[in-house]
Amino acid sequence: MGLGAWYDAQVLPRVIAMACGSDDVAQLRREVVPLARGAVFELGCGGGFNQQLYDPAQVTSFAGIDPNANLLEAARGRAQAHGLSADIRAGVGEDIAFADGAFDAVVCTYTLCSVGDQARVLAELRRILKPGGRLIYLEHGRAPDPEVARWQRRIEPVWKRLAGNCHLTREIGAAIRTAGFEVGPVGQDYFAKAPRWAGWMEWGTARRAGA
Repeated sequence: MGLGAWYDAQVLPRVIAMACGSDDVAQLRREVVPLARGAVFELGCGGGFNQQLYDPAQVTSFAGIDPNANLLEAARGRAQAHGLSADIRAGVGEDIAFADGAFDAVVCTYTLCSVGDQARVLAELRRILKPGGRLIYLEHGRAPDPEVARWQRRIEPVWKRLAGNCHLTREIGAAIRTAGFEVGPVGQDYFAKAPRWAGWMEWGTARRAGA
């Protein structure tokens, strides 16, 4: 096993767990994840950070994908512990192996930053949503302040290598709108405990435009 493969298998999951399980992140998860209702799909279900936040009385079924096999078992275990009947598979957001209009809600938290093709992933999420279904998202990305955005562009090439292809400069709300969603009221702010170049967050819900 080469150094890169060893890092991806042994170190990267721990880095993700620390970053995505912080107190600030957990608080925002508690605000958005319980909005999911009905048949729910989660992109990048990873280590199962969201599973304990779903309301089993409101979620009729749960499905999710993640490309990292080392994180899938944790996701399955947490779903089972929370009483969710789960279909959790290895997969990527650019090619989601579920039918058109299969889900009432799609949940996406801290995932759009690291996918290979953000526009294609958003198109897939729109495809699998039922008419009237909701995209529920919590993401970090390009800051609105020009000086912070300049630092993000400088840091991003190295950051991507260390953080599993995580981009600092990707748009969030604008990208969701471009993909054919109507975005509801948006929460947005910097995390007080994070460096500003890594701390711009946006969260909210969106529906398929015209549905």
